[in-house]
Amino acid sequence: MNEWLKKLFSQVKGLWSKWSIIQKIILIGIVAAVIAGLILVSVLSSRPTTVPLFSIPVTDETMRDKIVYRLSQENVKVSLSDAGMISVDDEATARRMRSILVREDLVPGNVDPWNLFDIERWTVTDFQQNVNLQRSITAQITRHIESLDEIDRAEVVLGMPEKSLFSADQKPVTASVILMIKPGSDFSENKNKVEGVQKLLIMAVPGLKAENITIVDTSGTVLNNFAEKAASERVDIIAKEQKLIEQLENAYSKKILETLQQNFDRDRVRNINIKIDMDMSKKEVNSTEYFPFTLRPDNQDTPYDDSELFPSVTLSSQTIDKTWKGTVYNPEGPSGTEGQNPPVYSDMTNMYGINQEKSETKNQAINTRQTQEIKSPAIDRVTVSVNIDGVWKRKTDPASGKIVITPAGSIEREYVPVAPEDLDKAKLLVQDAIGYNRTRGDSVTVTNIAVDRTAQFAAEDIAYLRAEQTRRTILLSVIGVIAVLIAFILFRIISREMERRRRLREEELLRQHQLEREKTLWEAEQAGMEVTMSVEERERAELQESVLSIAREHPEDVAMLIRTWLMEE
Repeated sequence: MNEWLKKLFSQVKGLWSKWSIIQKIILIGIVAAVIAGLILVSVLSSRPTTVPLFSIPVTDETMRDKIVYRLSQENVKVSLSDAGMISVDDEATARRMRSILVREDLVPGNVDPWNLFDIERWTVTDFQQNVNLQRSITAQITRHIESLDEIDRAEVVLGMPEKSLFSADQKPVTASVILMIKPGSDFSENKNKVEGVQKLLIMAVPGLKAENITIVDTSGTVLNNFAEKAASERVDIIAKEQKLIEQLENAYSKKILETLQQNFDRDRVRNINIKIDMDMSKKEVNSTEYFPFTLRPDNQDTPYDDSELFPSVTLSSQTIDKTWKGTVYNPEGPSGTEGQNPPVYSDMTNMYGINQEKSETKNQAINTRQTQEIKSPAIDRVTVSVNIDGVWKRKTDPASGKIVITPAGSIEREYVPVAPEDLDKAKLLVQDAIGYNRTRGDSVTVTNIAVDRTAQFAAEDIAYLRAEQTRRTILLSVIGVIAVLIAFILFRIISREMERRRRLREEELLRQHQLEREKTLWEAEQAGMEVTMSVEERERAELQESVLSIAREHPEDVAMLIRTWLMEE
């Protein structure tokens, strides 16, 4: 074997001596790369794929389900082993989730707060160990706080004094934190978030109390001054209570208005005032009620109450009847001493008497009901005042039926008040709407007071007079238009009649001229004279003869033709 190794070593040495420098460098590089790859593979294979959220498993199934559900809300991938170990992807996610779980009190009871911090411990002396411990705690708390989404940077200073022999001389552990909050965050105003950081500090530092912690922002404002915030929250609570009362008053007002406006005109029911006194304090009432036994319940089919009640039931009883006869026994103490009895009892010595004793004891049981209730809030008193206006009617003239106008130019009106029985009915409606309870001092007032409607009436008067004036103007305009139309029709009739008469005169003149011409021609013919007519005169004569013949034969058609000519003209 040794010879084989020597032979192998000599061969390698011979090859090495034959290789050039470049080949030797390449071989060394290959060997170094192989060694580095082996180291990297071993490191990666030994590294865990997930990081445990807590160093010990969570055995409580309810708490474990709450933690897993909260992590799922933050979109964190969770791995859960059979033993109950919860793991996440990386250390940064684990630190961030631990801070959230501490803030929301979701840390299991079996988890030691020290296990929430990944602290490396090494020591040379006790002093250096304490210093390193304080540094590690401070660094880990700083990383925890900075892992919050709304915190940009945090500065933590812990004051951890040395332990004293006596607890009275022990100085408290203190902590001061400066938070650089991201812009747009409500971390300063949110009490729960600040209290979460405070709880994180209390759990991380042994012996640290809430009164020894100061958390401020970059402006120096103390964030964990919960006493002042409680006063501010009390003011906010009072404002919310007043808003609740206001909403309740508005709801009652709306209900009352809807109820009354369904029976009266909407404009008549406008003035409503409602005041609700509420007790916003939280009260716990414990009461005990005693009532008799019901042997037979009431039969609802009968018009009278036939129930049978019994006040109590006897659980046990004792009767004593004693009779004693004989001389009175008066002890006077030991023999040889004078008795200390008063003289009145000494005189009764050796007297014969009778003593009788009678007593009866009964233990009774009755029905008992114990009630425990919490009242908050409760209505102490409701007061409502409603005004219903009457009806204003316009006066009319019985003779003409027109509205009466005063000399001042306004409409005369008459006020009709609401009937008392209607006011009583309206009061009942309001009482039912608010759940009226006389024992708690509720008050409902319904009045009939005339509402000042001067401005409304003035506007109505102006509108009415304007409408009357407009109606009168329209009537006169219509009459004028009708008169103009009548005049135009009369003018057309007269002008047509005049035109017709002028035309008749012209026709008469033409007819006379025609007759004279025909007479002249006839006389000339009778005298034997030759009469020559022009072509136009002949055509006109023939046309006249044809027209005359047509008029004699068809007088209706001629009349229609003449009527058409007149209409066209």
